[in-house]
Amino acid sequence: MVMAVNSVIEVEHLRKTYKSAVAVDDVSFQVNNGEIFGLLGPNGAGKTTTVECLQGLRHPDSGKISVLGLDPIKDASNLKKQIGSQLQESALPDRIKVWEALDLFAATTNAINWATLIEQWGLKEKRNAAFGTLSGGQRQRLLIALALVNNPKVVFLDEMTTGLDPAARRVTWELIRAIRDRGTTVILVTHFMDEAEILCDRLAIMNQGKIAAMGTSQSLITTYAGLIKVMFSSEQTDLDWLKAVSHVHNYSRQGHKIEVQGDGPVLALVASELVKRGIVPVDLRKEQPTLEDVFLKITGLSGVE
Repeated sequence: MVMAVNSVIEVEHLRKTYKSAVAVDDVSFQVNNGEIFGLLGPNGAGKTTTVECLQGLRHPDSGKISVLGLDPIKDASNLKKQIGSQLQESALPDRIKVWEALDLFAATTNAINWATLIEQWGLKEKRNAAFGTLSGGQRQRLLIALALVNNPKVVFLDEMTTGLDPAARRVTWELIRAIRDRGTTVILVTHFMDEAEILCDRLAIMNQGKIAAMGTSQSLITTYAGLIKVMFSSEQTDLDWLKAVSHVHNYSRQGHKIEVQGDGPVLALVASELVKRGIVPVDLRKEQPTLEDVFLKITGLSGVE
């Protein structure tokens, strides 16, 4: 397999079954260097099995995989030195201290100075704290630090925010962005729509073992979701000129309430035309379809579980 110039992961026609159950069915995609690439979908969609195959943790039944130019099965030893993987919380005993966990992981790999990671990920004050005493956000900081202890080129994060409260989720999102900003490619597995839409440079929506759609959040919304709605109030009776504004599909009104349906930059174009005509509504606003709408249209399933 010849990898594209900017790609770090190439997957072609990946298939994995468990007895009669098909977990991953003819999946193909590539991940570019330095991006957050999301695998989005409900539980059982095939996300985790896919990333386990990428890390060499499972043997695919068929297909080709290249990660950093290496075969995850044939070149497992070499690949493991260059990738990082977030643990599930249950993998760490409650009594292990933060520094002990980092020291243990550093001893098994060509690690960078783990003391630096404690500083970088805001764990200095918790250096001697037991894992079981950490808050949800602090645990995620430690799990990410452990995934980065070997200074990986690619890191795999699987359902990092499941079970976290809203504040801890936000903290974790900032940590994930920080990983990308330091030059590491991130493979993010999630079933949360807001998380994927906010964090991912590109994403693949998986359902029943297949990739149902792939692209940036905005491109998927543009392709699969409904029209953008622009709402405002006006006492003007003649608004038929709205139909001639670029990217406007139609408009309707109920009393003073106006709703314009369109696509692309319709909000900016409608706002500009309103100002030109001396109409400056204080309640001008936009309702844009979300990734949740895309997911519902493609799969008929809710992304929130």
